[in-house]
Amino acid sequence: RSKQWYQRRVAITAGGYQISDTQGQVDEVMGIMRNNIDKVLERDTKINNLHERSDALQVGANQFKQTGTQLKRKMWWKNVKFMIIIGVVVVIVLGTVIGIIVAQKRKKYRLRLCVDTTA
Repeated sequence: RSKQWYQRRVAITAGGYQISDTQGQVDEVMGIMRNNIDKVLERDTKINNLHERSDALQVGANQFKQTGTQLKRKMWWKNVKFMIIIGVVVVIVLGTVIGIIVAQKRKKYRLRLCVDTTA
């Protein structure tokens, strides 16, 4: 209701000015209270939505943490296996190289013995 409506009502009921004025104030206060209640309900809805989203975010964060931990372990084991394989390959290569060197030295030593014994 507009301010003009209240002014006309006061003009029509000159004798009931005080009642009309009081009723207008009551109506205005009730309008403000309804507006405040609507705002409180809207705020409550927003808070509930925010709470639900934060719960969902917390669940997602926990899942991310678990997945990250699992991935970290998996990659650690993969790295350990890779290092073991590299170590085995290095040992095999070194063993082969040392074996070849030793075999060549023995061959030269035998040739020397053969040359020395025939001379």
